Formats: sequence, structure tokens, C-alpha cells
Amino acid sequence: MSQAPIGGVRTTPLHEVHTALGATLVDFAGWLMPLRYGSEGAEHRAVREAAGLFDLSHMGEIRVRGPQAAEFLDYALVGRLSTLAVERARYTMVVAEHGGVLDDLIVYRLADDEYLVVANAANTDTVVAALTERAEGFDATVTDESAGYALIAVQGPRAAEILAPLTDAELSGIGYYAARRCTVAGVPALVARTGYTGEDGFEIFVTPGNEAPGVWESLAKAGQPLGLLPAGLAARDTLRLEAGMPLYGNELNTSLTPYEAGLGRVVRLDKPGDFVGRAALTARAASGPTQTLVGLVGRGRRVPRKGYGVLRDGVPVGVVTSGAPSPTLGKPIAIAAVDAGTDLSGGEFTVDVRGRAEAVDVVDLPFYRREA
Repeated sequence: MSQAPIGGVRTTPLHEVHTALGATLVDFAGWLMPLRYGSEGAEHRAVREAAGLFDLSHMGEIRVRGPQAAEFLDYALVGRLSTLAVERARYTMVVAEHGGVLDDLIVYRLADDEYLVVANAANTDTVVAALTERAEGFDATVTDESAGYALIAVQGPRAAEILAPLTDAELSGIGYYAARRCTVAGVPALVARTGYTGEDGFEIFVTPGNEAPGVWESLAKAGQPLGLLPAGLAARDTLRLEAGMPLYGNELNTSLTPYEAGLGRVVRLDKPGDFVGRAALTARAASGPTQTLVGLVGRGRRVPRKGYGVLRDGVPVGVVTSGAPSPTLGKPIAIAAVDAGTDLSGGEFTVDVRGRAEAVDVVDLPFYRREA
């Protein structure tokens, strides 16, 4: 369970753990969260080479139950959740009537009539309100259970090796985007093979949340000899950026449809019946997106940051949505939204970094893909 606010900012059940580890804490979406514990570069590399341990307890958990839970989610979201098998997960989105993205979500089907919808921290209230309104007329209930949960992620090539001795689940039987109810360190949990780093790993939903410190300590102890480090928001951001994963508020927002983010594949226009945003998304699918997301790799050392202009042969063609130094590539990288129809095959691309044109190379996303 989340703890009492500190200065109006909420804390997670792992707050005292972070304090004891000397974490640098920052306000993120109204939550006091660890930015880093030491070197964010070391934390990033630990995830790529061994494993990292993350507190994701600021995320929202919304339970949907009822005989018409599947039909309701087909109407409320852009995906077809009625075809999702029990113990499987799916990435999807909730949009407004005009097609703009309210949030991107992961939905887990726990039983025939029960789903867990996981929302981004900053958007949890928006998602709960949208789902509650859209549930009218369906035999389904929407319950915000976020306050009762803690969420811990262990990510990296040695994640399964670290988690396996602590759980009664057979991890080899949990495929990518699958989940299993089990125990971790003796505590009831939902273990999902999902993540936001580009690596193999697991997200562990613990309820009640006050059991989370014991689970964290068990994972930390098991992982320490294998190179695991606690990792904060800074490493999480550079990891997801290298993996080309969108961040709400950067690559996604209410003025853009999923098609502008290159994620039109999550929109199931072929599903039967109506769903919120269908008309707008059908029109956008026909007309094509107004922009496309591309990867940029800097030739110098200056980092293209969010909001910096992108130019082709000196002509503005877009804007950086996310940018950071890449610990893995050793170069500055960025995701940029460029105007649809921009010729990416030639020309000189630059980013206006505080008044100076910095040369960049346009590359396909993602920047990093782990070996199978």
C-alpha cells in the first residue's frame, strides 16, 4: 500500500528502502521516486549485462470484472481484448473520440471474466474515469486498486536466474507477455514476463503492497552476486529510449493518434462492433499519419533533447520527442517526430541544439535489440 504523502507527494511501499540505499529522490507524476542510486550509467549497464531492480509502484492497477468484461474492454480500448487468452497480456491504448491517445496500457487477462489494466502513473485517474464512464450499460465493474499494490521489476539477461529460486512458478513456462499467479519470497504475487527496458525480465505485482520490502530485499540478495543493481528512473528512461519504446507525454499524447507513433498495429479496426474512437481512427488509417517517428544518432557529443527542432538541409521538418546519451552506443541518441512525406533517404539532417546545428544520422528504431 502506498504510504502517506511527504509534502503532498506520494511515496511507494519501498520508500524506506530507497532512502536507506541513498537514492536521489524526485517528484515524478506526483510520486517521490528514485532517480538514481549511484551512477545511472552503471545502473543502465547492469540491466544490459546482468540485471536491474526497479520500483514501479507508482503505476496504476485497475481491475475489470464481470460477465461482460471482455465485451466492455473491446468497446473501451482500441485492441481486441476478448481474444486474449487467460494468463496472457497485451499492449493496447485508450483513446478519446477524436482518436487522441489518453494512455498506453498493458492489459492482463487473469480469468474469463477478470482483467488487470495497468496504466501510467500520471494518467491513472484519467484512465479510471474513462473506463468507468464507458462501462455504463455493460455488466462489468471497474475498480481502481492502485493503492493496494506494489510493483517490482527485475530486468536483464540474468533476471530469470535471480527470480527462479524465489518463486514457485516455473519461469520457463511463462512466455513473453504472459503472467502467472504464484508466490515470490513466500508472498502472493502476479509474475508477468513484461518490461520497459528491451531486455528479458519480469514485473512482480505484490498485494498487499506492504509486503514489497521483503520481496525487494530477497531479490537484491539473490541478485547481488550476479551483478544486479537497483536502478532508478534515469536508467529506465535511457533503457526504454535505446529500445525505441514510447513514453507518454513524449511520443504519445492526446493530440496524436496511435498511427502518429507508428503503433497503428495495436488498433483493431477489424474487430466487430463499435469502440470509442473508431470513426476517427478509421479516417486516420485511410489518410495516413501526419508524422513519423525516426531514430537520430548524433555525430558529435551534444545531446538532442525533447523539443529541439529537426532540420533537413536547413529546413525545419520535425521535433525531438526524447533524447539522451546512450550508454550502450556511446553516442547521443534521440527519437524525433518528422513530417509525413519527409525524404529520409538523403539530405543533411541536423538538430538545433541551443542555436547550433548538430549533425545527426537518421536510423531505424530501435537503436538496440537484444540477442534472441
